[in-house]
Amino acid sequence: MSRFSSSGPSQRQLRVGEQVRHALSDVLQRGEVRDDLIESTVISISEVSMSPDLKIATAFVTPLGAADDQAVIKALARNAKFIRGRVSGALKQMKYMPEFRFRLDTSYDNMARIDELLRSPEVARDLDHDGDDKE
Repeated sequence: MSRFSSSGPSQRQLRVGEQVRHALSDVLQRGEVRDDLIESTVISISEVSMSPDLKIATAFVTPLGAADDQAVIKALARNAKFIRGRVSGALKQMKYMPEFRFRLDTSYDNMARIDELLRSPEVARDLDHDGDDKE
C-alpha cells in the first residue's frame, strides 16, 4: 500500500501523461490519421491524464474550427486503435501501451464563465464597495 494519499496523480503519471500528449500531438500534426473530419480540424490536446496503472490515457482535446465538437471526439474514438499503434513508436519505454480515451476539454469554457462572472456589474459593485470599507 502506498504511503501517500490519493490526493492527485503521482509524478510518474504526470510525466508519462506529458510524454503521451507529445506523442499524440505529433501523430495528429503529421496527419497520419486518415479521417476527413480529423484531417480538416485543428485539434489541441491540453492534457493527457493517465490511470494509476498507466494502462488508460484520457486525452482532453479541443477541436478548433469544427462545427460539431462531439463529432470530432467520436472520430478520434473510432480511430483510437490506429492512433495507439502510431504512438507506440514514440513510447517504447512503456511496458504496456495505454488505451486511448478522448474527452472534450471544457476548461476554457469554465474559465470564460468565471471571467464573465467577475466582470458582471454585481460583482464589480461588490468589489468597489469592499474597497470603500477599508479606507
